[in-house]
Amino acid sequence: MSTNNIIDASVLLSDLKNANTEMGKVIGTIQQIAQQTNLLSLNSAIEAARAGEAGRGFGVVADEIKRLATRSFASTKESNLIIENIQSKANEVMAIRTADVAYDTIDKIDRNLFERNCDAQAWAGFSQVKNALISNNSESINNANSLLKTLVEIYEVYFDLYVLDLEGTIVAAGVHRELIGQNMGDRHWFKEVKAANAISVTDLYLSAIENRHTVAYSCPVSNDAGNTIGFFSSRFNWDFIYDILDSARIGKNGDIAIINKDGYVIACPSRKGILSDKLNSLKAAQHALKGETYGYTLEKDNRGSTKIYGYAHTRGYNAYKGKNWSAIVSETI
Repeated sequence: MSTNNIIDASVLLSDLKNANTEMGKVIGTIQQIAQQTNLLSLNSAIEAARAGEAGRGFGVVADEIKRLATRSFASTKESNLIIENIQSKANEVMAIRTADVAYDTIDKIDRNLFERNCDAQAWAGFSQVKNALISNNSESINNANSLLKTLVEIYEVYFDLYVLDLEGTIVAAGVHRELIGQNMGDRHWFKEVKAANAISVTDLYLSAIENRHTVAYSCPVSNDAGNTIGFFSSRFNWDFIYDILDSARIGKNGDIAIINKDGYVIACPSRKGILSDKLNSLKAAQHALKGETYGYTLEKDNRGSTKIYGYAHTRGYNAYKGKNWSAIVSETI
């Protein structure tokens, strides 16, 4: 289906609320007419009383006008209640929808990163990777380099792939061959995987090598006896997460952000404020950071406008436990 043919539920709900507002204006006009009619009825009754017997028939008409005004007042009151109920239900539908979008977005991200998790564990078991650590001769290194380069080209979602020895020295690389021989033992991602001796996933960070945001997936490499002989590490191209965000079904007045466990924005459509802007002040973010799976809040933004904030916290996917990230979706009421 063409993007132009996709129905934007937020726009439809906004149109409904605008129509509701216009209906409220019409009811207001009817109420004014009823007030004037009631006043006319009162004046007519006074004049009929003054006229005495001659004004008796006119008094009957005045009573009918008063009954009409009274019925009009009652009808407008009922109509206002209906309009308020429609407005409330429209807001509730929009609120649930923002929470659904947040839930769907974080779920898609989890599924994507689960695949990256599987990649690292699978590739750490390839014979070319193991041989580069066991033999450490030029042929083994060249074979490993060739494999890593091929994987980068085929999968397209990685900046680079590395094989490192137990001390953190790079022995093979898919793209940045100039890094071979350099020691990464002091890097946080290497310390994490070495300490865990299991698949380890970093939070989003700015890669000094790529000068772009990335997530590192690192995994121990074991020999046939099950002993750790080194480590495999990948660099995920974070730009691919924006494919998920850019396709999220948010309204024209809406926005979406992914935040990490500390509340920092790690992805948003504008690509601005990454790892510098924080959303901790939002109640929706506070709920999500506490680990609440799904929900929404109504809050005022910096300009005083009421917004709906839907939120969803990562649940992970299969063996991938997630990084305690959350999605926050906003819509202006």
